[in-house]
Amino acid sequence: MLPLLTDELLLDAYRSALRMQLDREFVRLLRTEIRRRKLSVPEERFA
Repeated sequence: MLPLLTDELLLDAYRSALRMQLDREFVRLLRTEIRRRKLSVPEERFA
């Protein structure tokens, strides 16, 4: 889905999207990719 992003950049983008309260669908897309890569989903306290 998002193969050009490194794992670290993907996680940073996810945290930033939560912090900035971006569109829920965009946040869901990032979270789906994080899970697809079997990474730990960061805490969602901003969601």
